[in-house]
Amino acid sequence: MGVTVDVQQVFKYPFEQVVASYLRKYPSPMEKHVTAIKTMEEKTDLSTGIIYRRRIATCQNVIPEILRKEKVNFHLPGTECKMIQGCDSHFCSVLCALARRESRVSVLKVSDIYLEEESWLNMQERNMVMKSHCLTWTQYASLSEESVFSESLENPNWTEFIQKGRISITGAGLLNCVLEAFAQTFLNQGVKKGIRIMETLLQEQCGSPFS
Repeated sequence: MGVTVDVQQVFKYPFEQVVASYLRKYPSPMEKHVTAIKTMEEKTDLSTGIIYRRRIATCQNVIPEILRKEKVNFHLPGTECKMIQGCDSHFCSVLCALARRESRVSVLKVSDIYLEEESWLNMQERNMVMKSHCLTWTQYASLSEESVFSESLENPNWTEFIQKGRISITGAGLLNCVLEAFAQTFLNQGVKKGIRIMETLLQEQCGSPFS
């Protein structure tokens, strides 16, 4: 099992501007969950001109606090939840029961999550390929993304962005399906927010889009 996210977006800006904005995208006050990003390696293949980069992003743990507790105060349907204001009492009580039964949930109790991104920038062919994966919780979950920025076939002054992502959780026992449902919602929201941030940065740094 697992959840997938597929994205296709056209930015009405030239490839060089889009790539430059992407590489400066984080950290940003527009995205509080990404707290730092560090380039660990950068080199150029002299025979092809392709620039390789390896970066590590530090992100806040976005797993809901209720799913990170080793011991949860279970409450029955119809009673008030003391942890989540306005929660769906029945749904929350199910989470509480699952969390109490699964001791492995303690592995979720980390403050930061680390993601590794590798990219290959080919200025001659005007494309950049990126591959990302999660360095945290590797024994319990896998997260991978493959993305491409390339010159649009519709207009050479536009840039096409294609992304395919997948999360699979296999080591959390009864919480697998709950965590995957949360991951799918968070990924979908994150993709939309990421595109909005890119469009805002491009407009701020490059002005109005090309027609």
